[in-house]
Amino acid sequence: MKPDTPENHVRSTMEAENALQASEQALGPDHLEVAIARNNLAVLYYAEGKYTEAETLLEQALLFWKQKHGAYDLDLAASLNNLAEIHRARGHLELAAPLFMRALGICEKVQGPDHPDVATCLHNLATLYRDQARYAQAEHLLQRALEISEKACGSHHPTVATCLNNLAEIQRAQGRLEEAAALLVQALAIGEETLGLNHPDIATNLNNLALLHLARQQYADAEPLLQRALKISQKGLGPDHPDVATTLHNLGALYAGLAKYTQAERFYKRALRINEKNLGPNHPSIAITLKSLATLHRDMHHPEKAEPLEKRASAISAKNP
Repeated sequence: MKPDTPENHVRSTMEAENALQASEQALGPDHLEVAIARNNLAVLYYAEGKYTEAETLLEQALLFWKQKHGAYDLDLAASLNNLAEIHRARGHLELAAPLFMRALGICEKVQGPDHPDVATCLHNLATLYRDQARYAQAEHLLQRALEISEKACGSHHPTVATCLNNLAEIQRAQGRLEEAAALLVQALAIGEETLGLNHPDIATNLNNLALLHLARQQYADAEPLLQRALKISQKGLGPDHPDVATTLHNLGALYAGLAKYTQAERFYKRALRINEKNLGPNHPSIAITLKSLATLHRDMHHPEKAEPLEKRASAISAKNP
C-alpha cells in the first residue's frame, strides 16, 4: 500500500497508532482486535519504509494468530504475507520464501484457486522469484495471477496493471525488450486511468519504462520519465522513501551514461544515503549502488576512490549469496 501524499500517510499512521494503543488498553495485548490493529499499523509502517517497526508488529500479530487460531486462518495468511514482504524488501529472501508459500497454501485451501487473494499471493511469490533471477518460475506465477485478476476485476484494474508491470520487468531482465515495452505501455495506461497521473504506482511504471530506454542507451527518452517518477515519489512518499532511492539510482545511471559524472555521483550518493537509512548497511541494494559509484570513479580516473567502494560491495554480496 502506498499513500497518495505524505500528509495523508502521516494522518493514517497516527490514527492507526492511536487505534492500537486504545485497543491494547481496553482489551489487553492478546485479543483479536489488537492483532488486527498491529497488522494494520505494520502495513502503514511498511509503506513508509519503516521495516523494523513493521516487522516487530507483525511478529506480535503472528504469535497471536498461531496461538489462538487454526493453521488455515486468513488473518494468519495476511500477516505471513506482510512479514514476507518486509523480509523481501530488506533482502532476506530466504526468510521470505517459506512465508509466501505458506500464505499461498492457506488462501488456496480456504478461498479456492481463483480468488483475488490467491492472485496477490502468487504475485508476491513471483516477485521473490524475480529477485532470485528464477525468471521462468516467476513468469508462470505472474501469468496465473494475471488470469485470476482479469477474471475477478476486469482488464482495466490497478491489480492487472501491477501484474503487467512485473511481467515486463521479468522480460526486461531476460533481454525481451520489445515484449516488455508493450506491457509497460499497457500497464501505464491502465494505471493513469484508474489511479490518476500522480499515484506512486505510476512512478514505478515510469521507472521501469525508463530502464528499457537506458538499456537501449536512449537517454533523451529516459530522462523525462525518471524526472516525472522522482517528482511523483517525493510528493507521494516523502524524500527518504526507498522508492525515491530507486529513482535517484536510475538517474545516476542515466547521467553516468551521458558522462555527466558530477550529476551522476550526486544522485548515486543520495540513493545510497536513503537506502542505508531504511535498509541498513548490508542490503543488496547498497552493493548495487556502491558498484555503480565505483565504476563512476574509475571512469573519472579516480581508482583510489573506487577500490574501497568495490571492497565494501563485495563484502555485502558475500553476505547475500
